Amino acid sequence: MFATLILPIAPIFLLIVLGHLLRRGGIPSFEFWNLNDKLVYWVLFPCLLFNKIATLDFSGGELGELAIAIYAGFGAAILFSLLVQPLFRTEKPLWTSILQGCARHNTFIALAVGEQVFGGEVLGKATLVTALLIPVTNIAVVSIMAVTLAKRDGGNLFAAVLKDLARNPLLIAVGLGFLCNGLGLETIPVVTKMTTILGAAALPIVLLCVGANIRIRAMAAEIRSTFVAVFGKMVVFPAGIALAGLAIGLEPDLFLAAMLFGASPTAASAYTLARAMDGDAPAMAGIVTIQTAIAFVSMPATLLLAQYMLVH
Repeated sequence: MFATLILPIAPIFLLIVLGHLLRRGGIPSFEFWNLNDKLVYWVLFPCLLFNKIATLDFSGGELGELAIAIYAGFGAAILFSLLVQPLFRTEKPLWTSILQGCARHNTFIALAVGEQVFGGEVLGKATLVTALLIPVTNIAVVSIMAVTLAKRDGGNLFAAVLKDLARNPLLIAVGLGFLCNGLGLETIPVVTKMTTILGAAALPIVLLCVGANIRIRAMAAEIRSTFVAVFGKMVVFPAGIALAGLAIGLEPDLFLAAMLFGASPTAASAYTLARAMDGDAPAMAGIVTIQTAIAFVSMPATLLLAQYMLVH
């Protein structure tokens, strides 16, 4: 069973490795990878989110139960990071990297693995998880980081956080997708076809970008913080989802989709955010790199455990 899960996941991580090797070799150029990150963030991935959410069927009334499970995992991860905060009292920038390592998720890897392992049906459910997590994750993590690092006074800080959230392309795409879905505009001439084409390009390109942004030297970051972040993301987060999902009797496809995100490594973009907000960027790079490497084994193991829990 483990082999049946790891084989479909292997191409995902080979793409990540390929992206890393291409960047190290300067192919096509270092500038290309920097610009490609922006293309994915501002165009390709928003198109994928909009297209999937606009065409999702919400008639089953499954959104509420899925939200309970996924927010239970996210809340458990946030709570865990807050509980360990006293251990890093004098190292606030480092703690914000641990926070990101515990609570953020790599949407791209989760969706790519979901498509390879489970196919289109669970991929659609996984997109729904994305719609639920992206707004809450961005609002909670960015706000906590801003308050912890205390770069501005209260009023200006609040305004700055709102400004950052208001121009987030992923939040905008999710909002527009829900709006079109609610208005019954699942198919819009030209727009639906265009976003389908662009969205199809998002996952392979972004996996290459994830690999290009991995920093092998950063794996030498402080082992204590890395261990805490790995435990928070790959144990606490999925455990919270599993307990809540089983307690409410979450439908199997939704349960597996939620566990995909619980098991995924933290977002590669966490490094960019740490650097932009004066967090501990080197430590964040180490956490991202190590979690991504561990995920090659931990994701199939978690999904195998999830399937076991569903039948027992």
